[in-house]
Amino acid sequence: MPLSKGPAGRGTHSMARIVIIGNAGGGKSTLARKLAERRGLPLTEIDRLYWKPGWAMAPDDEYETAHAQAIGGEAWVIDGLGRLESLAQRFARATGIVLVDMPLWVHFWLIAERQIAWATGTLAYPPGGITEMPSTEAMFSAAWETERDWMPAIRALCDAAEREGKPVERIGDVTALNDYAARL
Repeated sequence: MPLSKGPAGRGTHSMARIVIIGNAGGGKSTLARKLAERRGLPLTEIDRLYWKPGWAMAPDDEYETAHAQAIGGEAWVIDGLGRLESLAQRFARATGIVLVDMPLWVHFWLIAERQIAWATGTLAYPPGGITEMPSTEAMFSAAWETERDWMPAIRALCDAAEREGKPVERIGDVTALNDYAARL
């Protein structure tokens, strides 16, 4: 992500607003935590706005208010999906975008690894901070539906952002994800 670096490698972030977007289980939240820490930016995990304990969706008005507050700041990293209709607002405020766009089978693999870590009590950062593990079937179904129904729109938003001159980093495999994280 082309952000200028200040002292000690920290980004000068007065106007840095970075969206990290992609399908479930692709490493968005891990990357977002690293990027926010390295650049000294506040982090918002959309899953914390969208999901309530027990994987109940937040009421529309509650999510919309929290999302508007999150994107209203001058500097941030925001990762996750949330509601499809909120993506255009997030992209409009972003100064840079990281699209994690790996093949669906890779997302399934990474979801399975996360589910195993969750089941064995070794998952450090559960999505949305929710302690109840979702079913693996529900996670695979969500990833399938996201790929089918959302990813075409997300890719189109990224294309439009690039045409507007916004930097878009496209990550297509785990090696590229790890390389990007190492460069932060």
